[in-house]
Amino acid sequence: MKKYNFYSGPAILPPVVFQQAAKAVIELDDIGLSLIEISHRSKEFQAVVDEAVQHVQELFHLNADQKVLFLQGGATMQFCQIPYNILNSDEKAAYLDIGSWSKKAIKEAKIFGNVEVIASSADKNYSYLPKTYTIPSDATYFHITTNETIHGLQMQDIPQSPVPLIADMSSDIFSRELDGKQFSLIYAGAQKNIGPSGATLVVVNERMLGKVSRQIPTILDYRNHIKDGSLHNTPSTFSIYVCLLTLRWIREQGGLTVIEQRNISKAAKLYAEIDRNVLFEGTVAREDRSLMNVCWKVLRPELEEPFHAFAKENGCVGIKGHRSVGGLRASIYNAMPVKGVELLVELMQEFERKNA
Repeated sequence: MKKYNFYSGPAILPPVVFQQAAKAVIELDDIGLSLIEISHRSKEFQAVVDEAVQHVQELFHLNADQKVLFLQGGATMQFCQIPYNILNSDEKAAYLDIGSWSKKAIKEAKIFGNVEVIASSADKNYSYLPKTYTIPSDATYFHITTNETIHGLQMQDIPQSPVPLIADMSSDIFSRELDGKQFSLIYAGAQKNIGPSGATLVVVNERMLGKVSRQIPTILDYRNHIKDGSLHNTPSTFSIYVCLLTLRWIREQGGLTVIEQRNISKAAKLYAEIDRNVLFEGTVAREDRSLMNVCWKVLRPELEEPFHAFAKENGCVGIKGHRSVGGLRASIYNAMPVKGVELLVELMQEFERKNA
């Protein structure tokens, strides 16, 4: 039976990417060696990094000051690496609190400097995005999470910031057209929309660096990774290669404009069924619903586990909500085909006929 992967990550990737990656594990580009045994200093792998960086630059419309890095440690490492490099102990950073991941980022930033949480939706269990807040003009930077994976929130519009804007885009990166030039730093774990776990994409404006008074450990200093082109130490070569394959696939699909329209269409189908079906209810304010992580609940709690089992038996795996919030969640990243969403909708309708 065909299974559709609705897990939040490590997540679904295009079938052609799996096929190409599998071939490269045996032999990369007819060179007589496997992808996973070649040196990260080899000309073959340098070509992989160079092309991947070029695709990111073009998809995000970056300028010359914005440097593309492939690092390790996941987005979680960036929670501390960002303030370590950018925030002095006597300076202030502004953060928007919209869920579990922004809370974690706030916690780490407080180790390095002063943090002002300028708005939060914790009062309603992160079911909406704060709309009215003032970004302090004396902040060193303003940190946002563009998509909250656990609670299913997404910023439909990026706020205009009077100070450098930093964005965690882990779960919606390359899902829509954005002008990367409006950000001073972007970061994302690869394992949602770019590739497998093990690589972290960082885009940083180098003009922000070198201004803190503290000493930064060599491996945590962005400047060293910029100087060495993401090859300061042995990177996750397999993960970066698969990221390259996925970036190629995005370009081959017609770019982010085409990808965005597909994502809007897929999400609309699923949200329409959630709103129509008498057994289910959405958990997020409609104007703030994520196109990537669709969250909802069963109105009769005794039916939640039976629905999980029913969906799994019929090829839709990974729809259980995050353990911290419960409910249901379908992650419908770029590579999720519309057939997967349509099957899930059909199962929701059948479950309603049997249980309403």
